[in-house]
Amino acid sequence: MNDSDGYRSVSRRTLLRTSIGTATVSTVGVGQASATERVSIDGFGGECPDATLEPSMGHCVDGGMDGCVDDHPATVELQAAVQETLEERYPDVGTLVDAGYKPYFDTLDRDADGWSHWINPEYVGDESVVDPERPESVLVDNETWRSLGVMFIAAQDGEEIEPPAVYGEDDSEDRCSPWHYHAGLPGRFAWWYYRQAYERDFETGDVSLPCRTPCMLHVWTVDHPEGVHAHDGPPQEFRDGEPADDPGFETGAEPGTDELDWDALPEDLVPEQRPDELAALIPGL
Repeated sequence: MNDSDGYRSVSRRTLLRTSIGTATVSTVGVGQASATERVSIDGFGGECPDATLEPSMGHCVDGGMDGCVDDHPATVELQAAVQETLEERYPDVGTLVDAGYKPYFDTLDRDADGWSHWINPEYVGDESVVDPERPESVLVDNETWRSLGVMFIAAQDGEEIEPPAVYGEDDSEDRCSPWHYHAGLPGRFAWWYYRQAYERDFETGDVSLPCRTPCMLHVWTVDHPEGVHAHDGPPQEFRDGEPADDPGFETGAEPGTDELDWDALPEDLVPEQRPDELAALIPGL
């Protein structure tokens, strides 16, 4: 199946055939591992000593959050620029679809709390890293279908890069570098799914599950009790905006009444295989 932007959907049969030829999966001990135990999935990313079965994350820079304050001029400027972009260009899901963003719902996250990521493959891995006009991902409320903030991704040409600080010099006490990565299996699988479904990694034989995601940076444009760069989404009471006026695409679902999920999307926006159908390829999911 082809979507409107020429991204052919990933086939589970093709992925399975490719993975059988290139990877041997070891499931020994996986069923008994807990959220705090270290697990290794051989053949799908090699040795991953920091990986966990349950959702988990880590800071890309030790102490990177220590110097962060929401009223710092650099943070205020960045948040204002992001808010301007969302208000003028990407206020809701319909505008994201028109701009080439792809659905990347929080795959198999057992703590999902009503918001989702939408990712633009054109912006992931380009030369810009923290560009408010070209956010790699936009964070959307699944009830109102409106944008809540963005997520920048520190990657270029498919490779993880050192993330830049929001402000402050290296080793300075006021340095703010609140980038995080996901080492839990659901987050790693979600990034793997994006790479297979939209970047077509399997076509070159790359079906390995990464040990962790690239570094990511949230910038929320709604009030958040944990700050502008909080990892988790804002509580529901902080998302009191009006629902989007129109879905922006053909659907029987309605913003404010129906939850934004795979079933609400038109067929040409849904990959041939949804994440839960490909999860069978990954031991532990």
